[in-house]
Amino acid sequence: MAAQNFDVIVIGAGPGGYVAAIRAAQLGQKVVIVEREHMGGICLNWGCIPTKALLRSSEVFHLMHRAKEFGLSVEKPDFDLAAVIKRSRNVAGQLSSGIGHLMKKNKITTIMGEARITAKGKVSVKTDKGEEQLEAKNIVLATGARARNLPGLEADGDRVWSYKHALQAKHMPKKLLVIGSGAIGIEFASFFNTMGADTTVVEVMDRVLPVEDAEISKFAKKQFEKQGMMIMEKAIVKQLDRAKDKVTAHIESKGKVQTMEFDTVISAVGIVGNVENLGLEDLGVKIDRTHVVTDEYCRTGVDGLYAIGDIAGAPWLAHKASHEGVMVAELIAGKHPHPVKPESIAGCTYCHPQIASVGYTEAKAKELGYDIKVGRFPFIGNGKAIALGESEGMVKTIFDAKTGELLGAHMVGAEVTELIQGYVVGRQLETTEEDLMNTVFPHPTLSEMMHESVLDAYDRVIHM
Repeated sequence: MAAQNFDVIVIGAGPGGYVAAIRAAQLGQKVVIVEREHMGGICLNWGCIPTKALLRSSEVFHLMHRAKEFGLSVEKPDFDLAAVIKRSRNVAGQLSSGIGHLMKKNKITTIMGEARITAKGKVSVKTDKGEEQLEAKNIVLATGARARNLPGLEADGDRVWSYKHALQAKHMPKKLLVIGSGAIGIEFASFFNTMGADTTVVEVMDRVLPVEDAEISKFAKKQFEKQGMMIMEKAIVKQLDRAKDKVTAHIESKGKVQTMEFDTVISAVGIVGNVENLGLEDLGVKIDRTHVVTDEYCRTGVDGLYAIGDIAGAPWLAHKASHEGVMVAELIAGKHPHPVKPESIAGCTYCHPQIASVGYTEAKAKELGYDIKVGRFPFIGNGKAIALGESEGMVKTIFDAKTGELLGAHMVGAEVTELIQGYVVGRQLETTEEDLMNTVFPHPTLSEMMHESVLDAYDRVIHM
């Protein structure tokens, strides 16, 4: 069968791949996208979107319990786990089907099947109907990543869950163990804890949310403990003994191993790139710890082959993948895009309280040799936060003392995942402390704390 010819072949239709395909099509390229499972990838179907739908349910449930504080009454708040999960799946389904529509609208050919690069510029796709051969000068790899399985801690879908099992929970955990306190682990811990599970989180590093600023991690840990979670840091789950209705975990902490019983375990110990069976080794693509090695423009070193998103390494964030997709599409079309800078990408975690950050942590800024000024402002000093009944939180900003450059911003508290964008734009525009101080923030809003935190770094804070 003759090969079909395209300008660009995109492998993987997650937030990296489908965005790359759309931008390439906008720039006049003839594009085909190959997806083996579902349009929208993990993010839309099993990650970012359905977890936010679940967390919204737990947030409303939490507020129902606080009704009295707001002068309201709710009789015995309760929930139907199956209905909560059904809503989450419906939200994911709605968005996933929307991607198919976007492909049609942009005249992008879609092939459902498993792709393999057979030679430079050549891709073979296994579909239900047999093999299809594709050819293009440019190939964009956007195959994403999957949950890491540690020996002995593998998910079985019964009592030991991966994120996929947790998103379609068959039972409500009574006593839950979450292994790993990165964004995925802590979001599930937050959801199930709010819904009433007795939750324990085990983290191998010296603090929860280890990529965040140490002060923010510490603040968040205090809030999680206040909500009844048990947090074990510098601890490791050595083994899991599985029985019909329980799991016994052997947890090593401070040199001692203790056993604890749970009815459910969620394993969230990181991810591995989907680099297998793509024909990469034969092409001479460099792979380092399951991730494709690329330059700042996502080039693999093999002419016309790019890798974007999770397969190309940290930070493992959907918005980073999308931005890289746009950059690569523009590069292919002969434009001159700027490379994506990891330190200008915000990270958001949707636990309760929310956490958001961009740029360097205080420790990292010091390690890089900056002389710094640090400002902080607490939620308790903000009128809107008090009116919302959300007075627990803080905003922290870090500046270069010499130039006034905003080096990093870190937040914990209500709606900070929406607030962080102000600082992201500020960094993109190379804003200094003076620009931020001269900006008029609307009142009453949570955003005023962003202003006050900047003022605090320069000993000019007003409301504290």
